[in-house]
Amino acid sequence: MNSPYAAQPLLPSYPSAPLPAPGGLPTGQPNMPMSAQGGWLLPNTICPPGLEYLMALDHLFVQQKFEFGYEPKHEYHVLNIRGEPVFYATEQSGICGRWCLGTYRSCEFQVIDGTRREVLRMIRPFRCDSCCCPCCPQELEVYSGDTLLGSVSQDWSIWRPSFSVRNAAGDTVLKIKGPWLKFCINVAFKIKSADGDHTVGVIQKEWSGAVREFFTDIDNFGIAFPLDLDVKIKAVLLGACLLIDFMYFDSNRRVGNTL
Repeated sequence: MNSPYAAQPLLPSYPSAPLPAPGGLPTGQPNMPMSAQGGWLLPNTICPPGLEYLMALDHLFVQQKFEFGYEPKHEYHVLNIRGEPVFYATEQSGICGRWCLGTYRSCEFQVIDGTRREVLRMIRPFRCDSCCCPCCPQELEVYSGDTLLGSVSQDWSIWRPSFSVRNAAGDTVLKIKGPWLKFCINVAFKIKSADGDHTVGVIQKEWSGAVREFFTDIDNFGIAFPLDLDVKIKAVLLGACLLIDFMYFDSNRRVGNTL
Protein backbone atom coordinates (compact mmCIF):
# COMPACT_ATOMS: atom_id res chain seq x y z
CA MET A 1 0.00 0.00 0.00
CA ASN A 2 1.36 3.40 -0.92
CA SER A 3 2.25 5.75 1.89
CA PRO A 4 0.00 8.85 2.19
CA TYR A 5 3.15 10.94 2.47
CA ALA A 6 4.62 9.93 -0.88
CA ALA A 7 2.89 12.63 -2.90
CA GLN A 8 3.49 15.38 -0.35
CA PRO A 9 6.91 17.06 -0.54
CA LEU A 10 8.28 17.95 2.87
CA LEU A 11 10.12 21.18 3.59
CA PRO A 12 13.72 19.92 3.96
CA SER A 13 14.93 22.84 6.03
CA TYR A 14 12.18 22.91 8.65
CA PRO A 15 13.05 20.06 11.04
CA SER A 16 16.82 20.40 10.59
CA ALA A 17 17.14 22.88 13.46
CA PRO A 18 15.53 21.28 16.54
CA LEU A 19 14.06 23.35 19.30
CA PRO A 20 16.29 23.82 22.30
CA ALA A 21 15.33 21.38 25.01
CA PRO A 22 13.08 23.32 27.41
CA GLY A 23 13.93 23.54 31.05
CA GLY A 24 17.38 22.08 30.48
CA LEU A 25 16.08 18.71 29.26
CA PRO A 26 18.78 17.25 26.98
CA THR A 27 17.50 16.60 23.46
CA GLY A 28 17.42 12.93 22.54
CA GLN A 29 18.65 11.80 25.95
CA PRO A 30 16.64 9.92 28.57
CA ASN A 31 15.11 12.41 30.97
CA MET A 32 15.11 11.91 34.68
CA PRO A 33 11.70 10.85 36.04
CA MET A 34 9.85 13.99 37.04
CA SER A 35 6.89 12.63 38.94
CA ALA A 36 7.72 14.77 41.96
CA GLN A 37 8.78 18.08 40.46
CA GLY A 38 7.04 17.75 37.10
CA GLY A 39 3.52 17.44 38.46
CA TRP A 40 2.43 14.18 36.85
CA LEU A 41 2.44 10.54 37.84
CA LEU A 42 4.94 8.03 36.51
CA PRO A 43 4.17 7.03 32.90
CA ASN A 44 1.51 4.42 32.33
CA THR A 45 3.06 1.41 30.62
CA ILE A 46 -0.13 0.68 28.63
CA CYS A 47 0.35 2.12 25.14
CA PRO A 48 -2.62 2.51 22.79
CA PRO A 49 -2.14 0.73 19.45
CA GLY A 50 -0.23 2.78 16.91
CA LEU A 51 1.41 5.10 19.44
CA GLU A 52 4.38 2.88 20.34
CA TYR A 53 6.73 5.06 18.30
CA LEU A 54 5.83 8.11 20.41
CA MET A 55 7.30 6.45 23.50
CA ALA A 56 10.83 7.01 22.15
CA LEU A 57 10.29 10.66 21.13
CA ASP A 58 10.69 13.93 22.98
CA HIS A 59 10.14 16.19 19.96
CA LEU A 60 7.54 16.41 17.20
CA PHE A 61 7.28 18.81 14.29
CA VAL A 62 3.89 19.72 12.85
CA GLN A 63 3.85 21.04 9.30
CA GLN A 64 0.60 22.34 7.84
CA LYS A 65 -0.10 21.34 4.25
CA PHE A 66 -0.89 24.13 1.79
CA GLU A 67 -4.38 23.87 0.30
CA PHE A 68 -6.02 26.06 -2.34
CA GLY A 69 -9.52 27.38 -1.93
CA TYR A 70 -11.60 29.42 0.48
CA GLU A 71 -11.40 28.06 4.03
CA PRO A 72 -10.17 24.57 3.04
CA LYS A 73 -9.87 21.65 5.43
CA HIS A 74 -6.74 21.68 7.58
CA GLU A 75 -4.18 18.97 6.97
CA TYR A 76 -0.86 18.42 8.74
CA HIS A 77 2.28 16.32 8.47
CA VAL A 78 3.66 15.19 11.85
CA LEU A 79 7.42 14.57 11.65
CA ASN A 80 10.16 13.38 13.96
CA ILE A 81 13.31 15.41 14.62
CA ARG A 82 14.98 13.94 11.49
CA GLY A 83 12.13 15.10 9.26
CA GLU A 84 10.71 11.61 8.82
CA PRO A 85 6.89 11.30 8.71
CA VAL A 86 5.29 9.90 11.84
CA PHE A 87 1.59 10.71 11.36
CA TYR A 88 -0.70 12.54 9.00
CA ALA A 89 -3.66 14.53 10.41
CA THR A 90 -6.63 15.60 8.32
CA GLU A 91 -9.70 17.57 9.31
CA GLN A 92 -13.20 16.16 8.96
CA SER A 93 -15.81 18.95 8.84
CA GLY A 94 -18.70 20.32 6.79
CA ILE A 95 -18.30 23.04 4.22
CA CYS A 96 -21.08 25.15 5.81
CA GLY A 97 -19.25 25.15 9.13
CA ARG A 98 -15.97 26.15 7.50
CA TRP A 99 -17.57 28.96 5.53
CA CYS A 100 -19.91 30.34 8.20
CA LEU A 101 -18.08 29.67 11.47
CA GLY A 102 -14.45 29.81 10.36
CA THR A 103 -11.97 28.51 12.91
CA TYR A 104 -14.63 28.18 15.62
CA ARG A 105 -16.36 25.37 13.72
CA SER A 106 -16.87 21.94 15.19
CA CYS A 107 -14.60 19.37 13.56
CA GLU A 108 -12.77 16.10 13.99
CA PHE A 109 -9.21 15.18 13.14
CA GLN A 110 -8.31 11.75 11.88
CA VAL A 111 -4.66 10.94 12.58
CA ILE A 112 -3.21 8.06 10.55
CA ASP A 113 0.21 6.44 10.31
CA GLY A 114 2.19 5.51 7.20
CA THR A 115 0.05 2.43 6.58
CA ARG A 116 -3.17 4.50 6.65
CA ARG A 117 -4.16 3.00 9.99
CA GLU A 118 -6.08 5.40 12.21
CA VAL A 119 -4.16 5.86 15.45
CA LEU A 120 -5.94 8.90 16.91
CA ARG A 121 -9.23 10.71 16.60
CA MET A 122 -9.59 14.25 17.91
CA ILE A 123 -12.96 15.91 18.47
CA ARG A 124 -13.44 19.64 18.79
CA PRO A 125 -16.98 20.98 19.45
CA PHE A 126 -18.17 24.41 18.36
CA ARG A 127 -17.32 27.13 20.84
CA CYS A 128 -17.82 30.88 20.34
CA ASP A 129 -14.69 32.29 21.97
CA SER A 130 -14.42 35.64 23.70
CA CYS A 131 -11.90 36.91 26.23
CA CYS A 132 -14.76 38.64 28.08
CA CYS A 133 -16.96 35.55 28.38
CA PRO A 134 -15.73 32.58 30.43
CA CYS A 135 -18.73 30.35 29.66
CA CYS A 136 -17.58 28.87 26.32
CA PRO A 137 -13.96 27.72 26.62
CA GLN A 138 -12.37 26.02 23.63
CA GLU A 139 -11.67 22.31 24.07
CA LEU A 140 -10.50 19.23 22.22
CA GLU A 141 -10.72 15.54 23.18
CA VAL A 142 -8.27 12.90 21.97
CA TYR A 143 -9.35 9.28 21.43
CA SER A 144 -7.72 6.01 20.47
CA GLY A 145 -10.61 4.18 18.85
CA ASP A 146 -13.46 4.70 21.31
CA THR A 147 -11.13 5.12 24.30
CA LEU A 148 -10.62 8.63 25.65
CA LEU A 149 -6.92 9.38 26.18
CA GLY A 150 -7.29 12.91 27.51
CA SER A 151 -8.30 16.43 26.60
CA VAL A 152 -7.11 20.01 26.41
CA SER A 153 -9.35 22.90 27.40
CA GLN A 154 -8.98 26.65 27.42
CA ASP A 155 -8.71 28.40 30.78
CA TRP A 156 -10.42 31.74 30.94
CA SER A 157 -7.87 34.55 30.95
CA ILE A 158 -7.97 38.15 29.75
CA TRP A 159 -4.24 38.64 29.59
CA ARG A 160 -2.68 35.58 27.93
CA PRO A 161 -3.66 32.23 26.41
CA SER A 162 -3.91 29.46 28.99
CA PHE A 163 -4.89 25.79 28.71
CA SER A 164 -5.26 22.75 30.95
CA VAL A 165 -4.13 19.32 29.73
CA ARG A 166 -6.16 16.55 31.36
CA ASN A 167 -5.90 12.79 31.42
CA ALA A 168 -8.81 10.42 30.73
CA ALA A 169 -10.01 10.74 34.34
CA GLY A 170 -10.28 14.52 33.98
CA ASP A 171 -7.30 15.31 36.22
CA THR A 172 -5.12 18.23 35.18
CA VAL A 173 -1.60 16.92 34.52
CA LEU A 174 -0.07 19.84 32.62
CA LYS A 175 -0.68 23.53 31.93
CA ILE A 176 0.06 25.47 28.74
CA LYS A 177 0.81 29.18 28.98
CA GLY A 178 0.95 31.32 25.85
CA PRO A 179 2.79 34.61 25.26
CA TRP A 180 1.56 37.92 26.55
CA LEU A 181 1.61 39.27 22.99
CA LYS A 182 1.37 37.62 19.57
CA PHE A 183 4.67 38.13 17.80
CA CYS A 184 5.51 37.26 14.20
CA ILE A 185 8.52 35.06 14.86
CA ASN A 186 8.76 31.90 16.99
CA VAL A 187 5.77 32.30 19.28
CA ALA A 188 6.23 29.99 22.28
CA PHE A 189 3.50 28.34 24.36
CA LYS A 190 5.22 26.96 27.45
CA ILE A 191 4.20 23.53 28.74
CA LYS A 192 4.25 23.61 32.53
CA SER A 193 3.65 21.21 35.37
CA ALA A 194 0.16 21.06 36.82
CA ASP A 195 1.18 23.38 39.65
CA GLY A 196 2.64 25.86 37.15
CA ASP A 197 6.04 25.94 38.86
CA HIS A 198 8.14 24.09 36.27
CA THR A 199 8.49 24.50 32.52
CA VAL A 200 8.80 21.02 31.05
CA GLY A 201 8.25 21.60 27.34
CA VAL A 202 7.09 24.01 24.65
CA ILE A 203 4.78 24.30 21.66
CA GLN A 204 6.51 26.78 19.40
CA LYS A 205 5.28 28.31 16.16
CA GLU A 206 8.16 28.60 13.74
CA TRP A 207 8.64 31.49 11.30
CA SER A 208 7.69 30.20 7.83
CA GLY A 209 8.97 33.12 5.78
CA ALA A 210 7.38 36.44 4.84
CA VAL A 211 5.39 35.13 1.88
CA ARG A 212 3.78 32.29 3.81
CA GLU A 213 3.19 34.32 6.96
CA PHE A 214 1.44 37.24 5.25
CA PHE A 215 -0.34 35.58 2.32
CA THR A 216 -1.31 32.13 3.60
CA ASP A 217 -2.42 30.42 6.81
CA ILE A 218 0.30 27.76 6.55
CA ASP A 219 1.97 27.26 9.93
CA ASN A 220 4.83 25.14 11.24
CA PHE A 221 5.18 24.11 14.87
CA GLY A 222 7.71 22.32 17.03
CA ILE A 223 6.63 20.43 20.16
CA ALA A 224 9.12 19.47 22.88
CA PHE A 225 8.13 17.37 25.91
CA PRO A 226 9.82 15.06 28.43
CA LEU A 227 10.80 11.67 27.08
CA ASP A 228 9.26 9.92 30.10
CA LEU A 229 5.87 11.63 29.70
CA ASP A 230 2.92 9.24 29.37
CA VAL A 231 2.46 8.52 25.65
CA LYS A 232 -1.25 9.29 25.93
CA ILE A 233 -0.46 12.80 27.16
CA LYS A 234 2.03 13.22 24.31
CA ALA A 235 -0.89 12.52 21.98
CA VAL A 236 -2.99 15.14 23.81
CA LEU A 237 -0.18 17.69 23.36
CA LEU A 238 -0.32 17.04 19.62
CA GLY A 239 -4.03 17.84 19.79
CA ALA A 240 -3.23 20.99 21.79
CA CYS A 241 -0.93 22.12 18.99
CA LEU A 242 -3.71 21.77 16.41
CA LEU A 243 -6.15 23.62 18.67
CA ILE A 244 -3.67 26.46 19.18
CA ASP A 245 -3.17 26.74 15.42
CA PHE A 246 -6.94 27.06 14.90
CA MET A 247 -7.39 29.60 17.67
CA TYR A 248 -4.46 31.96 17.18
CA PHE A 249 -2.83 31.52 13.78
CA ASP A 250 -5.62 31.03 11.26
CA SER A 251 -6.66 34.43 9.96
CA ASN A 252 -9.95 33.32 8.34
CA ARG A 253 -12.20 33.93 11.33
CA ARG A 254 -15.96 34.47 11.24
CA VAL A 255 -17.00 34.93 14.89
CA GLY A 256 -15.15 37.20 17.31
CA ASN A 257 -11.40 37.50 17.73
CA THR A 258 -9.07 35.92 20.27
CA LEU A 259 -5.66 37.50 20.09
